[in-house]
Amino acid sequence: MGACMALCSLASCASCLCGSAPCLLCGCCPSSNNSTVTRLVFSFFLLLGTFVSAIMIFPGMETQLRKIPGFCQGGSTIPGFENQFDCDVIVGYKSVYRICFAMTCFFFLFFIIMIRVRSSKDPRASLQNGFWFFKFLILVGIMVGAFFITDPVFHTVWYYFGLLGSLLFIIIQLILLIDFAHSWNKAWVGNAENNDNKCWYAGLLSFTFLFYALAFTAIVLFYHYYTRSDDCTEHKVIISLNLIFCVIVSIVSILPKVQEAQPYSGLLQASLISLYTMYVTWSALTNNPNRKCNPSLLSLVSNVSSPSPSSEPPPGQLQWWDAQSVVGLLIFFLCTIYASMRSSTNTQVNKLLQTEEGGGEAGENLGQDGVRRAVDNEEDGVTYNYSAFHFHLALASLYIMMTLTNWYLPDTTTQAMRSSMPAVWVKVCSSWLGLSLYLWTLVAPLIFTDRDFN
Repeated sequence: MGACMALCSLASCASCLCGSAPCLLCGCCPSSNNSTVTRLVFSFFLLLGTFVSAIMIFPGMETQLRKIPGFCQGGSTIPGFENQFDCDVIVGYKSVYRICFAMTCFFFLFFIIMIRVRSSKDPRASLQNGFWFFKFLILVGIMVGAFFITDPVFHTVWYYFGLLGSLLFIIIQLILLIDFAHSWNKAWVGNAENNDNKCWYAGLLSFTFLFYALAFTAIVLFYHYYTRSDDCTEHKVIISLNLIFCVIVSIVSILPKVQEAQPYSGLLQASLISLYTMYVTWSALTNNPNRKCNPSLLSLVSNVSSPSPSSEPPPGQLQWWDAQSVVGLLIFFLCTIYASMRSSTNTQVNKLLQTEEGGGEAGENLGQDGVRRAVDNEEDGVTYNYSAFHFHLALASLYIMMTLTNWYLPDTTTQAMRSSMPAVWVKVCSSWLGLSLYLWTLVAPLIFTDRDFN
């Protein structure tokens, strides 16, 4: 009896996996809007690919695979059976490149397919909101096919694709951060004015002071640990320039003319942008191949200003477990999920692309048992831009690839990896672009007085 009920339950969920109708109308799915669940499932695909990549780059994984009889070339053998798999490709940075290559292709494919989908009445919307089992098979198939790429220059070429995609990802993320800072300040100032409650102003002041204190502390630490009196000229220039730029945008944000054009402009936004700039600066400094200017975070925590020669990894060895990589991966993965859910809502896309689109209203769908089911809330218009959503996930896949591999440049001759200055300057340029974008949001209303920037 129990087996029959289980089979019936699986059959009821079959349309969620294979049906052409939106999966979210099934009783087996969470009680929510289909637009929300769809984005969560695609984000889960990204999470799953990241998790698999992290496992494949885990130290000692290749050694464990070679112990499996008849699996890896050069590993344990089974009499009469030839080992077929090259475990140098299955694990390590090569596997990360291939898995993230597959995810990028998968999301880019949907970016192309979903261009100009206006509502769930479009036949392509069924592909977006359903057929999850087949979409998962497509993703797995692309991943498997990626492991058969034998071109020796693939990793080097894809490295530069990763640099470009990561730069675009950081720019989009900074745009969202600027929008979030403006929305936050406007909401809290509005609450203080409407409710005549000064606690909102106290909260704004507290967060502003906290962000500036953290940013200033970061600058001091950068000068102390990432510069030398006789070396590290690039670091001195980068840190000094970002400090000057942060001071400039902070001053401009409180100028009387700017305040008159944008009453909700203030130091909260400038402090948040400055703190994020310091984080991107730290991320850039940790990619300098000069180890004298780039001590590991673990050595800093241990009160060692520079790593000893005995603690240095062998030349070309990828030490993915560095604290910089772990911290960067955690922070940017959280930002990826948040930005993926936010960047493709119509309100955000309209601000970026200056377009107008109608959005569907969420409704309720009660089943016969009175339980709220998932509803199709996009019959009149999509609630987020499908193409923008997938494009952002494609860029996020590239950024995850670069983060997992420490932004190291693969060396196809030695099958090793090394730090590279291009990764440093990509991050530095992204911080400058972010500050420039924020500065533009402050001065644009003064230049184009005939436009509405609210």
